[in-house]
Amino acid sequence: MKFVMTDKKVDMPKRIHAYAEKKVGKLDRFFKEDADASVTFSVEKDRLNRVEITIRSGGTIYRVSESTSDMRASIDAAVATLERQIRRNKTRLEKRLRQGAFERVLDLDEVATFAPDEPEEGEYRIVRRKTFPIKPMTRDEAILQMNLLDHSFFAFKDEDSDGAFAVVYRRNDGDYGIIEDEK
Repeated sequence: MKFVMTDKKVDMPKRIHAYAEKKVGKLDRFFKEDADASVTFSVEKDRLNRVEITIRSGGTIYRVSESTSDMRASIDAAVATLERQIRRNKTRLEKRLRQGAFERVLDLDEVATFAPDEPEEGEYRIVRRKTFPIKPMTRDEAILQMNLLDHSFFAFKDEDSDGAFAVVYRRNDGDYGIIEDEK
């Protein structure tokens, strides 16, 4: 697994980076060799230490963010949450994860850059721009990816509609909806 460590408005000591690499590295057994991990450290209001971990592997993105009063505790919580996500979606993810990833017992324990754009003149202001490849996938795969990212919506090319652009979203009642092109 390749690592990219980013400090946002804070300078973390190298020992914290090494600790994060060690902890996140334990998840390496779930992923194929092409996995990239991005770990972002920041300090929020009220002295909360925030860690965001994004792992890209085989076209699937895993993302989690945790905040606690201690940076090491935030790292531990984020790694535990990622492992829970992977285990909870084990059967759906098996074809994307490394062969035999779930055989060992775990002991307890295209990187995106988000650079804000310059504000435009006018009534509306875009404050963040993200780019990512929109890949063809089934609706179930899109819902799984949305849940792994912990987003409320996910844009994709719908294989069931010959690659037409679509968006799945989580409804307030807990079910899912889809927005499709009229054709």
